[in-house]
Amino acid sequence: MQEMLIRKLHEYIRDNNPDLLLTLEEENRVSDYLQENVASIDSLINQLLADNNPASDIEERCMEEMTRQLKPSRYNYLKEILEHEFPGEFERFNHTGILQTEIINLITICDPVFYELNFSEENDNDRYLRYAVTGAVHEYFKVSGE
Repeated sequence: MQEMLIRKLHEYIRDNNPDLLLTLEEENRVSDYLQENVASIDSLINQLLADNNPASDIEERCMEEMTRQLKPSRYNYLKEILEHEFPGEFERFNHTGILQTEIINLITICDPVFYELNFSEENDNDRYLRYAVTGAVHEYFKVSGE
């Protein structure tokens, strides 16, 4: 069960938080991070197994618990803004293979906005947050000459 959860968590981070994965890779801590997160829910796994929950339910509950702190995905949020508000840049980055790198750069640029407006699952649909992030992205492109 633990090995499957490690694999699933790695896939989740790869798809939704590649900025975190990049940081972990640079620090050579990917395995440690994954193992620590799975170990942190050992008691939940044991309780769910003791209650005879189906494996699919156990996996779902465990993944929900391990990914709670990773949501919402700033990466996916910025990717969606870039795709819809800046389609030319999105296509160019995608075509040249630097889309992920540029979105990770944008996360860093937009971190102050995310922090100031308390980016969370409760407000990820807030239009003022979207305007503020879109404005920060626009400024980044203006300054960097993109």
